[in-house]
Amino acid sequence: MKTLLPHPILSLVLWLLWLLLNNTFAPGHMLLGAVLAIILPFITRSFWPENIRIQHPLKLLKFILIVLWDILIANIQVARLILGKNDSLKSTFIEIPLEIEQPISISLLANTISLTPGTVSCDVSEDKKTLIVHALHSPNPEETISEIKQRYEQPLKKVFESC
Repeated sequence: MKTLLPHPILSLVLWLLWLLLNNTFAPGHMLLGAVLAIILPFITRSFWPENIRIQHPLKLLKFILIVLWDILIANIQVARLILGKNDSLKSTFIEIPLEIEQPISISLLANTISLTPGTVSCDVSEDKKTLIVHALHSPNPEETISEIKQRYEQPLKKVFESC
């Protein structure tokens, strides 16, 4: 079974996304989505150097809900900043020291930061110990670092690092 479905969770997610994007549960789309969900991970399995195991799925679900909430709130905050007076913006680059080590965790953290309006992940140091982030408005960079580490890095560490 492992050879047919090298990444079963990815296959399930791909299949569900296919059905959602096509907005139908017609048998033809279900079959085509299932075929693609099996073939794509199978073809790309050599690109995945490590098996991804989620240690705490409920913590991952909680993390996803937090990120969705933060995206909603950040959209409102960025709209206020942009529509207000621009002379009060304190745009800055922030270096976030990383505790997480796995490439998938670092990638998810960087993507989460970029998904949240007002922040963008710019680079990861060569030693994978620092993430450079640009913040549209960060009057207190240390507070921003602390918030990112608490809200995003710590949950990812709990979900993936013990794998």
